[in-house]
Amino acid sequence: MKEDASFTVRDLPIPERPRERLLRFGADKLSSQELLALVIGRGVSKKSVMTIAQELVVKFGSIQGISHATIEELSHIKGIGTAKAAQLKASFELGKRQELEKEPLYEGYDIKDPQSVVRAVRATIKDKAKEHFKLILLNTRNKIIGISTISVGTLNASLVHPREVFKEALVHSASSVVLAHNHPSGDTEPSEEDIKITRRLSEAGKIMGIEVIDHIIITTHGYSSLKEKGLI
Repeated sequence: MKEDASFTVRDLPIPERPRERLLRFGADKLSSQELLALVIGRGVSKKSVMTIAQELVVKFGSIQGISHATIEELSHIKGIGTAKAAQLKASFELGKRQELEKEPLYEGYDIKDPQSVVRAVRATIKDKAKEHFKLILLNTRNKIIGISTISVGTLNASLVHPREVFKEALVHSASSVVLAHNHPSGDTEPSEEDIKITRRLSEAGKIMGIEVIDHIIITTHGYSSLKEKGLI
């Protein structure tokens, strides 16, 4: 049912408003639309903040898609000006940095083999219920200079785009990278999508002059290397 143009959050019963629901139940109990509405703050004339939040999800397809959108792209949504677009970008960046802060302090750690990669990232992803795709950034001596979380959720080509991967590598002046992600199922075998993504990123890396050394699949009790399997 289409929302009345004059509807606002204030038309909701107080207990059903996003802020009150967050205070009562916690942020994890809110829908993505409600969380976005809280970040945006308020709507505009004849368009409620909940409608704006819904349009963001519809236009960009997912929270991941919204997080990757530019300020200009976000601003194309009526009710999202430059200021609110900046608020959204800032909130996603904080979430990303929070993920990075969970990483062990492996700066300067040598990556000599797949086991080295597993030791560097397993603790942060082995028990995750969703797939976490990690990018391990290396210098010319194969020492870690950074670890980034590129995506969360079932891997597919739209979530793991070369633009996002190599943007991180360029920002940190990485000479090479290693890819890693977990399989919550416990199966260490790479899927067809894993192989497809790896080859796509490897080809993009050749163009960028940044080698993709390996892609490691990690589970609670094991791992597999696509390089060792001859898939890179």
